[in-house]
Amino acid sequence: MELDNGGGKRVFSRLGGQTQSSHMEPQSQKVCFHWRAGRCNRNPCSFRHSELPQQSNSNVKRGYGNGLPDDDNNSNDRSFAGQGFARRKPNNSFNSNQQINNKWGRSHGGSGAGGVGAFRPPTKVQDKVCHFWVDGKCSYGDKCRYLHQWFTSDSFTMLTQLPGHEKVISAIAFPLGSDKLYSGSKDESVRVWDCQTGQCAGVVNLGGEIGCMISEGPWIFVGIPNVVKAWNTQTNTDLSLSGPAGQVYALVVGNGMLFAGTQDGNILAWRFSATTNCFEPTAALKGHNLAVVTLVVGANRLYSGSMDNTIRVWDLETLQCIQTLTEHTSVVMSVLCWEQFLLTCSLDRTVKVWAATESGSLEVTYTHKEEHGVLALCGMHDAEAKPVLLCACNNNIVHLYDLPSFNERGKIFSKEEIRAIEIGPGGLFFTGDGKGDLRVWKWSETAPA
Repeated sequence: MELDNGGGKRVFSRLGGQTQSSHMEPQSQKVCFHWRAGRCNRNPCSFRHSELPQQSNSNVKRGYGNGLPDDDNNSNDRSFAGQGFARRKPNNSFNSNQQINNKWGRSHGGSGAGGVGAFRPPTKVQDKVCHFWVDGKCSYGDKCRYLHQWFTSDSFTMLTQLPGHEKVISAIAFPLGSDKLYSGSKDESVRVWDCQTGQCAGVVNLGGEIGCMISEGPWIFVGIPNVVKAWNTQTNTDLSLSGPAGQVYALVVGNGMLFAGTQDGNILAWRFSATTNCFEPTAALKGHNLAVVTLVVGANRLYSGSMDNTIRVWDLETLQCIQTLTEHTSVVMSVLCWEQFLLTCSLDRTVKVWAATESGSLEVTYTHKEEHGVLALCGMHDAEAKPVLLCACNNNIVHLYDLPSFNERGKIFSKEEIRAIEIGPGGLFFTGDGKGDLRVWKWSETAPA
């Protein structure tokens, strides 16, 4: 290919070639970067393998030794200097008369004051787990800017992961006094885990996606489409409670009754009969327009959250709705009672704290805002008996907050959204995510100051 006498020579010169007029002079005024780093393998090399001789300040009036001529009539030089390119401060690691190529190291945080050759450890991204580390393929090790662990906190640690489920874990139950942990999934199975060995002790296939699961005394209640399954772990009694229409999303026990929130917006109630040794239908609480997805009992009240964006308050004696809370603007995903307060979360990215007024009605006393939709709430106490709120968001992160301050204590990360959180004995708690991963966590014995 032929190069023109004008622009072609300039291109050839940039590529390190020699022209008749310049010979080696332009290259000899530039020190080989690789030689300075001790790794140049070119022989011959077109750049200097020795430092430039010291120049007096009179030879370089501006540009800090960047090789630009001191031509006050050069408008381009003045424009560059005005934009900060020529007047960039020199790097302390180099002689101020050396030319610095600022393109190097930008992707590693090395431009500007760090300059070329000055390594800066990458800033850790504190809310993102390295995908390559998850797959066991990250080659950066400690230098990786992403996290190589599933949590950030000194207050708790992850003990183990229990594999087995193939789809999202929708519920976890730990019966009081039992040595078995139960997990339910949309893979239509309930897995029973031995707490001593950490091994799966059994799998129960129910033929339908598990929408929810709770334990009460010796009973395990499981919600699946159109039915609630009830197992007595002491007597091995197996019952099916009919009545729900569609999926059962929420279960709770209060005032001697079992309540189930269903896909059609109703809340069904059963009461156990010792005479017949079965659960008998008691009532159907109607009011929500869409599916009831969360239930909690507190202070002789039943609270229900729905896809219709509302929370209803029911009197447990009369089973009548006494108040409807409408401050959320999206699906109410979880409701929780803490002391005299009601905490609710929604896909509208808020956690609201409700308190009773003198008239007895509930009003919002505080709104905590998240950057993403909130899927689940769980309250527990840390190793020092301080109340902590776990707040699972739909960006695959669980935030842990001190109550009532909402100061963050740490974060838990997962491959997919965490939908289920359960408290265990002795500082244990459990999380289940959309990938089917069940993890066991434990609070540290002594929390950091």
